[in-house]
Amino acid sequence: MWKIIGQSRATTLLERSIKAGQLSHAYLFVGPPHVGKFTLALGLAQAVNCQASDVPCGECTSCRRIAGGKHSDIYVIGVLSGEGKKEISIDQVKEMQSAASLPPYEGRHKVFIFDKAELLSQEAANRLLKTLEEPSPRVLIILLTSRESEVLPTVVSRCQRVELRPLPITLIKETLAERYSIDNQKAELLARVSGGCLGWALLALQEEALLKTRDQRLANMARLREATIMQRFAYAAELANQFSKRREEIKETLDLWIRWWHDLLLIRGDNSESITNVDHQAALFQQARDLNGRQISGFIRHLQEASQALEQNANPRLVFDNLMLTMP
Repeated sequence: MWKIIGQSRATTLLERSIKAGQLSHAYLFVGPPHVGKFTLALGLAQAVNCQASDVPCGECTSCRRIAGGKHSDIYVIGVLSGEGKKEISIDQVKEMQSAASLPPYEGRHKVFIFDKAELLSQEAANRLLKTLEEPSPRVLIILLTSRESEVLPTVVSRCQRVELRPLPITLIKETLAERYSIDNQKAELLARVSGGCLGWALLALQEEALLKTRDQRLANMARLREATIMQRFAYAAELANQFSKRREEIKETLDLWIRWWHDLLLIRGDNSESITNVDHQAALFQQARDLNGRQISGFIRHLQEASQALEQNANPRLVFDNLMLTMP
């Protein structure tokens, strides 16, 4: 049984491929952070090594060992923590290729999961191409990414792409309430601010700092509306400096801003029941009264363009300076 929730399109595709004996040697799982890419990858690793007839069963020795991170034929490759590195190195790919050249030890397939494949260095990605072009038998490679545009195009072209989309708010709320016994009010809040990513909501249950960080980012944005142009530029410089070190966090900040301004547009359109930031309704209604629809939709467009520009390696300082100038 697949452990992932609400991604039936992806699981159906994989099930059909397994039953038809047409499983690809390499997959690219694409979707926003915490949407379930890693959970699906583990599910596929279980499926190709499952000892039952209906795979993945989740109960056999192989499935349990994979779920517990103890299976000797399942490898997770990502940025090594504690070494100050920000990319997946060519040495890691070489080690993967060496392991792939050997037969499985306790299962039917060796499975290599590249977490955050966009962090493959240029040398590592080119090295990986050799394995993707000449796949070894009984080897499955799964690349996970939330930034597909940053993965080497030749690597992408040699993988079967599977997209995981954000889940409906109602599904996340029901899952939190029924499976995790979360009260309706908190389930509603987490479901809405999760951006359709159940994994984020579950992580927020364990780490209260996530919601506090969100509130701090929103507070910073609120202060900018009353700030002088020099204060705005100072904050732009701060964001630009942080971008090189904490790229994902800055992207999350922009996504949070986009959802806030989208809420303003919903309120202006008399559709406040659909807003995301339900715990900040008073501030949203106050701000919506001060702005018109053209100002709001215009800044949403600027935020989206800024996010796209950063993905295309535009100068971060120029991007954030422009945002400070265009914020109503």
